[in-house]
Amino acid sequence: MTLTVGFRLGNDTTTRQVTVLVTQGGYLHRAQGLYGKLPRLSRPERSPAVDSPIPSFRGEHPLARPIADLRRHHAAYTKKGYTRVLIPPAVVRLDYDETRPLSAVAHRELFQAFTGAAPTTPQSLEAAITAFRAALGLPSRPEHITQAPRDQTLPPRVAAMLRTLEDGSALTPAHRRLVGWSVSDQGVRLHVGPTGEILGRAAVVELQAALSAWLHFTKDKEHPTPQSNDLAPSRRSLPAPGTAAD
Repeated sequence: MTLTVGFRLGNDTTTRQVTVLVTQGGYLHRAQGLYGKLPRLSRPERSPAVDSPIPSFRGEHPLARPIADLRRHHAAYTKKGYTRVLIPPAVVRLDYDETRPLSAVAHRELFQAFTGAAPTTPQSLEAAITAFRAALGLPSRPEHITQAPRDQTLPPRVAAMLRTLEDGSALTPAHRRLVGWSVSDQGVRLHVGPTGEILGRAAVVELQAALSAWLHFTKDKEHPTPQSNDLAPSRRSLPAPGTAAD
């Protein structure tokens, strides 16, 4: 069994439709074509956080990027005129095995299973994503967080970390150190050991990317100041942005 979340939108002007799915294994699937015709299937997009050897993806949840891309596709296709909701955003559990080789036939069967089982009850994409994450036991994005326009010039590393923050996950360094840090929607924290440690260039670059992602994440948002009694005795928080060292 595989849990999926997705939608189908139509464009009455071009008589085209698109179906986008995310499966619990960390894959994004897309199919599009003319009304009443077999759709063209795009190559499945696997989350780079799934068994990735690249250090920058360590700690990122495998579903963070596919879910962010699901939101992106929904916004992009709606902007292109795909405004008819053919299948509202929905969560569907399918009799489908993601571990078997994905042949063309199996890929088409995945879409057919989703469209055949998806309910027609109207709901927002965010409501469907929240239900999907809840069914998998994952935290959901706080309701007061809204998707803000993203600076297209963000470095790929910062953009990936920003997606992780928007999905409710925390950023931590790839390697444990005596002087560590964590960046989350609750703020920025340093974890200082008894003897301290000098951070090398790679560690500083990683921290800089995480801080940049957090600054973009909290831009134009009212962010609560962490209380000292919320922190462990061996940890202390960084000063609020703009009050100490910028």
